[in-house]
Amino acid sequence: MEKTLVIEHSSLTMRRVAAVFLGAVLVAAAAQVSVPLPGTPVPMTLQPMAVLLVGGLLGAPLGAWSMLLYLAMGATGLPVFTPTGPLVGLARLLGPTGGYLLAYPIAAYAVGRFSAPGVSEPWFRAALGVLVGIVLIHVGGLAQLAILTGNVSAAARFGTLPFMLGDLLKIAVLVPVLTKLGPTIRARL
Repeated sequence: MEKTLVIEHSSLTMRRVAAVFLGAVLVAAAAQVSVPLPGTPVPMTLQPMAVLLVGGLLGAPLGAWSMLLYLAMGATGLPVFTPTGPLVGLARLLGPTGGYLLAYPIAAYAVGRFSAPGVSEPWFRAALGVLVGIVLIHVGGLAQLAILTGNVSAAARFGTLPFMLGDLLKIAVLVPVLTKLGPTIRARL
């Protein structure tokens, strides 16, 4: 016996809007967990992990929209960015952490796209998606820091190298979560 899921269009739209909003709120909450690191203007936060989770759970378009909403909230001055440094609102996007922030929609889209159901193993797709997302976030951060410091090597020392171990932990935590929850949540959106 085959079951067909019928979802009313307005209900589906409301579910997607709610998911986009909740994804932005999750990243905003994760941004509040911040640990300053000596020698770098970039703190360690749970933000990137939340970005990757949102992209993997909501899928490419909704994950990217959620991060665009998050950036819009922060650019208007809402306290959604990590509470460090004197820069607020739109100025934060031009500061040392701006490159990471601006990469969030692209990273969320990539995680959602690469971890989408396909022909390969679900855990492999999730791992590939998370890895690509992490790389994109670092490329954005590295580019902004290189512009601000005038030195790519210094930018890597400040904004990439201190986070490598944490990135491996993100992969280890997120792959099983996305493999287990991703298909179920996406099926409802």
